Amino acid sequence: MFGFKNTMNQSKPIFISCFVIFVLLFSLISVSAQEVEDEREFDYAGGGEKGPGHWGDLKEEWSTCKKGSMQSPIDMSSERVKVILKSGDLKRSYKPCKATLKNRGHDISLKWLDHSAGTVEMNGTGYLLDQAHWHSPSEHTINGRRYDLELHMVHTSIDPNVTNKITVIGLLYKIGPPDPFLSKLINNITSMADQLQERDMGMIHPYEIKMGGRKYYRYIGSLTVPPCTEGVNWIINKLIRTVSEDQIKALRIAVHDYAEMNARPLQPINRRGIELYGPNPMAN
Repeated sequence: MFGFKNTMNQSKPIFISCFVIFVLLFSLISVSAQEVEDEREFDYAGGGEKGPGHWGDLKEEWSTCKKGSMQSPIDMSSERVKVILKSGDLKRSYKPCKATLKNRGHDISLKWLDHSAGTVEMNGTGYLLDQAHWHSPSEHTINGRRYDLELHMVHTSIDPNVTNKITVIGLLYKIGPPDPFLSKLINNITSMADQLQERDMGMIHPYEIKMGGRKYYRYIGSLTVPPCTEGVNWIINKLIRTVSEDQIKALRIAVHDYAEMNARPLQPINRRGIELYGPNPMAN
C-alpha cells in the first residue's frame, strides 16, 4: 500500500510537468498562428502609413510582411501549376460546435470554440478548425482573375513534430445567387455594423460551408494579415461559388476600416511550386 502511494506521489510531478508543457506548447502555437485583431494597428489603404506596403515597418515582429520570401496571396497561373492526379489525401471531419461571430474591425470572423469543430487531415496530419473570415475582393487570383469574395477557414496543428502549423482552406466566390451560409449569418453581421463586438451564434456545423468540386490548388505561403507568418499550407478550392452583391456589401459596411476592400495585394511567387490536385480518372 505504501509502495503504491509512493509511486503515485512520484508520478504526480511528472504528470503535472507534462501537462504544463502541453499547455505552453498549445499556447505558443495559438499565438504564432493568431492574426492581429486590432484594426487600429494596420489597414488596407494603398497610400496610407498603415497600408499593406508598410505592414513590415510598423512592428519588428511584423517584419516578415516585408522581408518574407513565401508570402500570400499569389496568382495561380496555369503556366506555374503542376497537375497531380490524386485524390483522398485531403479529408475533412467536422461536427457541430458552439461558435461566436466577431467584428474584428478589418473583417468579420466566425470562431468555433475550444477547437471542438473537427479537423482537416492532410498527408496524415490533422489540423483543428479554429475560425473562418471573409475578404473582398478575393486575395488569391486564378490566371490573373480576381473574384468578388474569398473565405478563409483557418486550421492549426498542436503536433510538435509538424513543421507547418497552419492550414488554410480558401474558397472563391463570384457575384450570383446568395451564399446560403452567409444568409444564415447576415442579420447578425448587419446588426454589428460599425461596432466592435461579439455574438454567440449557438451551434454551427462547418459542413454548412459548402465547397463542392474535387479539385484544389495547394502551395506553401503565409498569413495574409500581420504578422504574415510563413509556412502556411494553403488549399484553394478550384470550384468558384456564388455570393450576392448585398452580402458582400454587408460584410464591408459592418467593419471599422471604411476601406473599399480588405484584400492584400498579390505577392511574388519566388519560384514556389503550385500544385493542382484532382481525382485520377484511371483510379478504381
